[in-house]
Amino acid sequence: MIMTAVDGNMNAFLYFIQPNHCPPCLLHAISKQMSVKQTVLLAVPKPLGDGNGVKGLVDSGLSEVPEQYVQPPEERIDKLNASTHDNPPIDLSKLDGPQHDQIVEEIARAAETLGFFQVMNHGVPLELLESLKDAANNFFGQPPEKKAVYRKGVSPSPSVKYGTSFVPDKEKALEWKDYISMTYTTDAEALEYWPQECKDVALEYLRRSIKMVKKVVEILIGKLGVTLDDSRIDGLIGLKLVNMNFYPACPNPELTVGVGRHSDMGMLTVLLQDDIGGLYVKMEEEMDGKRQGDWVEIPAVPGALVINVGDTLQILSNGRYKSAEHRVRTTSTKSRVSIPIFAIPKPTERIGPLPQLVERDGVTRYREFIFEEYMNNFFSNVHDGKKSLDFANNI
Repeated sequence: MIMTAVDGNMNAFLYFIQPNHCPPCLLHAISKQMSVKQTVLLAVPKPLGDGNGVKGLVDSGLSEVPEQYVQPPEERIDKLNASTHDNPPIDLSKLDGPQHDQIVEEIARAAETLGFFQVMNHGVPLELLESLKDAANNFFGQPPEKKAVYRKGVSPSPSVKYGTSFVPDKEKALEWKDYISMTYTTDAEALEYWPQECKDVALEYLRRSIKMVKKVVEILIGKLGVTLDDSRIDGLIGLKLVNMNFYPACPNPELTVGVGRHSDMGMLTVLLQDDIGGLYVKMEEEMDGKRQGDWVEIPAVPGALVINVGDTLQILSNGRYKSAEHRVRTTSTKSRVSIPIFAIPKPTERIGPLPQLVERDGVTRYREFIFEEYMNNFFSNVHDGKKSLDFANNI
C-alpha cells in the first residue's frame, strides 16, 4: 500500500512506498530530573510525540540553539554578504494582451537561468493570501495536544501530517521548522480530514493556484517547441500537496537553518511568503552582476507568489530549465510562515527527457524512470543540494 507523509520544507514531502522507509520517533528527553537547558542540549526533545515541535522549544524560554540544530559552518547562511534578486514580479495578466510574447519570454528566461521567479495578477485573491497566513499562524499557535493528533502514526488520514525537520533520523543537524502537510486526493477527503483551522483556505488556495501552474507548465513546454496533450500535463502535475511551514523566532539564526539546501523534485512549486522573507537561491550561472555559486535572497513582495522549477521539469527539458537549489534562513525577531504548493507527477508517470529535445540536442542527459523510483531515492537521503538529480543522470 502506498502511503504519503509530507515534510515541511518544500519545501517537500515524504512519499513512502515501503513501511521501513518511515523515520522512527524522535528521542525522549533524557531525564525529568535534568534542567530544561540540559535536556535541550543532550537529547532531541519530544517535538512530535507531544506536539510541541520547535515552537515548543522556543516557548520554553531557551536562550540558545540546541546542539541538535547547530549546522556545520559550511551549511550556515551568511545574510550580511548575500545579495537580493531584484527582478520585479512577472505580471501574468499581460498574457491576455499584446505583451503576451514578452511575458512568455520572461517566464522561460527565468526558468532557464535562476529557476525561480515571482508572479503577480496570478488569479489568487490577495485577501485569500492574507487568510492563508492567518490560518497558518492559528494552526501553529494552538496548544501542543491539538497539533499532536496529526503526527505520523496517529493522524486521522495518511494524507495529513504534522512534523518537524526533513529526515530527523538521518540528519546530522535538524532544521528549525514545524509543518503541517496536506496531500490532495479529493475535495471530500480534504474537507473531512484537513485541520479545521486551515482546510477551507488551503483548499481554495490549491484550486486557484493549480490553474496558474497548468498555464505556466503549458508555456514552458511550448517554449521547448513541444506540444503535450491535457492528459499528459495532468499526469505531470497529478499529485498535489499544500504545506504550511512555521519557522519560530530563533535565538541564534546564524547557527541553524529553517530548511537545508535542496531542489524540489516535482514540476513546479508555488510559494506564498510572509513579509519577513528568508528564502535564498543559488546562482547556477553568472547573471546580473552576481557570480555563479552566489546565494541570493528572493525578497518578499506583497501580493506576489514565488514559482520555482523542480527536478522533473529539468529532466523533461533535457537540462534546459533549471531546478534551483534553495534554502531558508531563520530570524531572531519574529516567527515566519510560508505556504508552498507542490505540483508533482503521479507516482506511475514515466519521466525522462522529451524525445523531441533528445533528437534536437543530440544527447540524452537523463535516463528514463518511473516517478515513484525517484521519490523513493529522494526521501532516502538528507538534503544535499541538487544531489537528488544524480539518480536520473544518464550514465
